[in-house]
Amino acid sequence: MKKLFTILFFIFSLNSWAQNTALFNKATEAYNAGDFNKAIENYLAIISAGEHSSAVYYNLGNAYYKLNQIAPSIYYYEKALLLNPNDNDIRTNLGYAQNMTLDAIDTMPQTGYAKMYNDIVGFLHFDQWAYIAVGGVVLFVLLYLVFHFLRYATQKRFAFIASFVALFIAIVAVILAALQYNDYLSDQPAIVFDTEVPVNSEPNLRSQQVFQLHEGTKLQVLEELNDWYKIELSDGQTGWLNSESVKLLKDF
Repeated sequence: MKKLFTILFFIFSLNSWAQNTALFNKATEAYNAGDFNKAIENYLAIISAGEHSSAVYYNLGNAYYKLNQIAPSIYYYEKALLLNPNDNDIRTNLGYAQNMTLDAIDTMPQTGYAKMYNDIVGFLHFDQWAYIAVGGVVLFVLLYLVFHFLRYATQKRFAFIASFVALFIAIVAVILAALQYNDYLSDQPAIVFDTEVPVNSEPNLRSQQVFQLHEGTKLQVLEELNDWYKIELSDGQTGWLNSESVKLLKDF
């Protein structure tokens, strides 16, 4: 019975992969033909099937950008960047889309230590750091086994040192994966989807409006109360807005 379940699961996985590949090809053909709405329909069908990839989100961002729909284009570029933080094409196109937003928000300067920390920890996604850690452990085991089978002292010394270098890399990768994952959990970015949304001083309609935001603006959600989000901008401004006005980026 267990063997039958494994076979059925394998067949289902192959079928799902084939369907997503077919949808991706159809979406790409539609995009190249200028039918951006059809491309979006097929890319969204892939996501609905449970496939979350940087390529799908990036192509969705491009399609929405072609339709001058700034908020969804920025939203999907940002999601693509979460999965592939070092892709220059994503960063470039995201910059083009951000240039079309109305809100000009300054970014608070980082200290040298904070910038170095973010550059190192954020260089890869936490699952990519995990893959490196697994690869380092596997390499350590293989090199350590080779060490026992080698006959010459020089070769044994090289294999021994190389094995512990691999182990050191694995340990560092595990630490960086843990740090990146912790940062990922504490960070809750979102994109404004309403054309214009008021930000209030308190989570109710009777409170004072402190500023306004427009579609495409990125913000951080600090806490949630009923239908309100407490948000913070990159320049440090805070306030409350209706939760239906924004879409969270980490809704994978």
